[in-house]
Amino acid sequence: MSPPPYPAEHTSQYYEKPNPQFTYGAPVDSTPLGKAWVEGEKEGWTVVDTATEDSGKLYRLMISGIVPRPVAFVSSISESGVENLAPFSWFNMVSHYPPLVSISITNPGSKLKDTAANIRATKNFVVNIISEPFIEQANVTCIDTPPEVSEWELSGLTKAPSVHVKAPRVKESAFSMECELYQAIDIVHPDTGAKTNTFVLGLVKKIHVRNDVLLDRHSEANPGEVVKLVDPTKYKPIARMGDISYASCGPLYRIPRPAWASEKEKIEEFVAVVEGKGRIGQA
Repeated sequence: MSPPPYPAEHTSQYYEKPNPQFTYGAPVDSTPLGKAWVEGEKEGWTVVDTATEDSGKLYRLMISGIVPRPVAFVSSISESGVENLAPFSWFNMVSHYPPLVSISITNPGSKLKDTAANIRATKNFVVNIISEPFIEQANVTCIDTPPEVSEWELSGLTKAPSVHVKAPRVKESAFSMECELYQAIDIVHPDTGAKTNTFVLGLVKKIHVRNDVLLDRHSEANPGEVVKLVDPTKYKPIARMGDISYASCGPLYRIPRPAWASEKEKIEEFVAVVEGKGRIGQA
C-alpha cells in the first residue's frame, strides 16, 4: 500500500512540553504517554552481539536506532578542480570554541570516497544543511558517480562562492559552514586492521545564515542579552532515519535546563523525603 501524498503545507510549531507537571523523581509511567511507553517493556529485549553480528545487518540496525541524525551536505573540490557534492548523516557539532564539526565517511573496500579524498588533498570543504524544499535535489547526490563527474548538475542546485575556502557552498541552503580540515583520523577495525572510515574534524571559518530564518531571543543565561538563533519553523531542517527514510520537524517544545541555584531547595526537599537524610551534603 502506497503512503499518502506528502503534506506540503504542513508546518512545525511550538507546543507545551510533553509532561508539564513533571516533578523530581516522577516515574515515566506517571503520564498516559509514559504509561503506554513502559507497557512495551513486556515484549522484552533483543541483545545483539556486535562481535558476531553480520556487518550489513549491524549497519541497518544502528542507523535505524541512532536517530534522528542531522545531515552534512558536503561540497568539496579535488586537486584537479572537480567539484563534489554528497550528504553524510554521521555528522555533528563537536565544539563551539574552537568551532568544530565532525563527519564520519565510510571507506568502501578500504578506498577513500571522493569527499574524503578531496578533503585530505585540499584541506577545505563546506557543510551545508538540508531543508525540506530541496531534499530530493540533495538525495540525488547520493549516486555513486565516478570521481570525474560532478553531482552539482544532476541535483539542479546552485553554486555560491565561498569567502574563505575554494569549495562552493549550496545557495539554496539556509545555513552553510566553510571549513578547514582540522584533523582526519583513520578509523581502524580492531580485529582486521582495515581502515573502515575517515573521521573528519572541520574547523568552521565562516558561517552563512539566511536572514529570513534568523530570530532574536533573550539568552537563558543572561536575560538582558539578545542572541541570534535559527528558527526551526522557518528553517525546515531534515533528519536522517533508518533505511531510506528521512524526517521533518514535527511538534516542537522547549524545556528549560535545570540550574542548581534555582532548583536547590526543591531537590533537597525531594532527597529528604525519599532518603530521610536531611539536606544534601549533611551526614
